[in-house]
Amino acid sequence: MGFVVGAVFGAVGTVQHQTTLALGSFSFPLGLILSLVGVLALLIGLRLLIGDRLVVLLAAVGVVGVIALLSVQSPGGSVLIPQGLAGLVWTIGPVLIATVVVAWPRLPERPRTPSATMGEA
Repeated sequence: MGFVVGAVFGAVGTVQHQTTLALGSFSFPLGLILSLVGVLALLIGLRLLIGDRLVVLLAAVGVVGVIALLSVQSPGGSVLIPQGLAGLVWTIGPVLIATVVVAWPRLPERPRTPSATMGEA
């Protein structure tokens, strides 16, 4: 299931990463930022909720695999990830995010102390 969800995130992010918001003379890369934040939220969320690195790894393979598949030139000559800074960040960013999230060490749980009751305060 992680692979399928990752593939969906990769496909949507690939299509939307070129979306920009014009603010005066500055073009803000809104689609790229939201796509990277979406991938980060997906992988961290899976890691925190499920705790299994395999599911996170499968989701990451889904994201990166779809990005690689959609970056190839189609028979008609069109590409979804054109050369440029946004395309470069979109192809490398999810790989770096996935590497950090999958390799992050498991943090030990804090010992739970009994909470003080109203009478003891």
